Amino acid sequence: MTGEPQFIIEIEQEVIGALLLGGDCRKVASFLEPFHFVADAHARIYEIIRNSSEQYGTNKLPMAVKLVSEDLDTVCKTQCGESAKAYMTRVCRDLVVYGPSRLVKSAQAVVEQWARLKLAEEGSRLFTAMSDASVNPAKTFKEFSQVADEVASHMRAGPNRKTLVTLGEAVSDAISEAEEAMKRGGGISGTTWGLSDINRMTGGMHPGEMLIIGARPSMGKTVMGVSVGLRAAKSGVGAGVFSLEMNATRLGVRAATDMAYDWGVKVPYTELISGRATPEQLQAIQSANRDVASLPLFIEEQSGLSLGDMRIKLENMLDRSEQAGVPFKVLVVDYLQLIKPNNRYQGNKTAEVSEISWGLRQMAREYGITVVALSQLSRQVESRDDKRPQLSDLRESGSIEQDADLVAFLYREAYYLEKAKGKDPDKEADRIDRLITCQNTLEFIIAKQRNGAVGTVELFIDIACSAVRNMERFR
Repeated sequence: MTGEPQFIIEIEQEVIGALLLGGDCRKVASFLEPFHFVADAHARIYEIIRNSSEQYGTNKLPMAVKLVSEDLDTVCKTQCGESAKAYMTRVCRDLVVYGPSRLVKSAQAVVEQWARLKLAEEGSRLFTAMSDASVNPAKTFKEFSQVADEVASHMRAGPNRKTLVTLGEAVSDAISEAEEAMKRGGGISGTTWGLSDINRMTGGMHPGEMLIIGARPSMGKTVMGVSVGLRAAKSGVGAGVFSLEMNATRLGVRAATDMAYDWGVKVPYTELISGRATPEQLQAIQSANRDVASLPLFIEEQSGLSLGDMRIKLENMLDRSEQAGVPFKVLVVDYLQLIKPNNRYQGNKTAEVSEISWGLRQMAREYGITVVALSQLSRQVESRDDKRPQLSDLRESGSIEQDADLVAFLYREAYYLEKAKGKDPDKEADRIDRLITCQNTLEFIIAKQRNGAVGTVELFIDIACSAVRNMERFR
């Protein structure tokens, strides 16, 4: 190991001085924390300034100089050899280079220095631990990864985008979105679902939003998720799928059979994975794969991922999408309940799901993408005569309903009709007639939409071929 990592005190002094000279603390308070300062004196001074800003407003910041406590005086005399007031005066007079004009960049430099030193400290600890043959490397690496993820999250929390706007700016942005939608046609201001009927009701999928698609097993969640990612990628944007339940090969087969469906070639994906496909069907799938291979659609198949793991892998998708020359817009998570929760709420399923739901929403806003999270619904749906899901079916699933910008449910009546059997010949005939009628019908039930209407869209679905289409094409 080399010498101690270098700590540059001037980086922290620049921020403290800029704030004492009247810099707006609100510009950095959202991402700069007192513990990001290595020097205890700087951490305490910043804490006083931030508290003063919150209590009195930016124009009262000079009062922070007067709010000097005895403990701060002691710290400053120990670390700097002078009183707190004298030290702060000297920083403002002699040590500030850029001042308030570069406060945000200076504050980001403080966070970056903290991150560098924190990682160096953890790296040293990792090196020491790995020198001991009795240490469990998997456990130690897991602990290191958790710290690294925490550090990364603090670095990502910087002011990447403007969050404070006037009403006029907000209206101008809305008009720009409307003009873009008019140019594209179809009334879409966001990324397409690939299904015009849903686009009409939602305006597409918008950045910064978390969308929930909930259903019971066998309703077509994965089919819908693959379709969303595939159609987004076909529209010219990057898309990703976290397949926490199914491996990438199985997901790839579904995507290929979906693509082949557009050519009138119906290949059940079970035929492919079981080796029963005909040479003609296999040739069609190979042709479809050539089209799929060119799309900026990325699949992550590792199971048991935590939110921190997902962030790291999402950033890799973002980099791959950038290399492909397209903006990354849509992330599909299949499915929410399979995300590994934090140990903080171990055993409390509602709290675990709430934390995951909130984390996915934050991910959408932080990266400016749409997160489409598939969600398993509880068995209580099966106990009702009308088995169409409703919002109450999410009530015991943490805060999913509150966090989501849109909640939609999938319902296939044919699934239940196939399992039922009429009690007499007349009822059996009715069941068969109804089954024939709704065999390929998928109800996309929009139960909540923060920025639009609710209602049901009837879609065409061929479960065997993993194909979801607009219903009017098949009427």
